[in-house]
Amino acid sequence: MSIEKSIEERFKCAKCSGTACHIKEVAMTGTGISKLLDIQHNHYLFVSCENCGFVEIYNPRVLEGKSRGQLGTVLDILFG
Repeated sequence: MSIEKSIEERFKCAKCSGTACHIKEVAMTGTGISKLLDIQHNHYLFVSCENCGFVEIYNPRVLEGKSRGQLGTVLDILFG
């Protein structure tokens, strides 16, 4: 199962308790030479509540670095 699908299934807004979300992957440059060359090597998932618009940001590399069982545990901690 993809990280995005897991987040969508387990999502519960920390602000309004809504259960619907929109996920957008965003790439950003770092500092130094990568900024000068516009190398976008930093990727993040922006998860916004469709009810109130509250946004949470996640690093997919951190979530993907976990084994399948640990990923569920991480998502359980994040989304209750």
